[in-house]
Amino acid sequence: MTRSVGWGRRLALFGVAVLLAAAWGSVVQTQFNLQALVALEVDVPMQVRTTTTLQDLAGFGPVYAGIVLAAWLPAFLGAALLLRRWPQCRVPLYALAAGVGVIAAIRTIDAFAPMPVLIDATRGTAGLLAMAAGSLLAGAAFAWWTRPRRRRL
Repeated sequence: MTRSVGWGRRLALFGVAVLLAAAWGSVVQTQFNLQALVALEVDVPMQVRTTTTLQDLAGFGPVYAGIVLAAWLPAFLGAALLLRRWPQCRVPLYALAAGVGVIAAIRTIDAFAPMPVLIDATRGTAGLLAMAAGSLLAGAAFAWWTRPRRRRL
């Protein structure tokens, strides 16, 4: 016999997962941007890295959380529908949906943004995949946290 996670807890865990993905993405984009400065021979001491990262978490983090949320809603709906066919693939389905969803959202935003890209770290494949990796891991975490559990008798 299995026991599923209640909707309130599921929504809370969804929120936590979105925040994890947003924090990861914010830190990644900050470090990619700072590394671009280092490549131009600008000295970026650890204190500046830390301060800039914290400022970006507070400033860019909420914006990116909105992007993750907009990406995940349709992606997780698709994963939930596929889950009916392949229930044993819960974690991979949600992980893949989260990663691909964020890539699709970022590329869609870039297509409409007046500048070449909205998030400079995603200009190249490495940055885009690094940001998607955080989304993928957070999506997998959500799937794991909300998996049906077997009751002990």
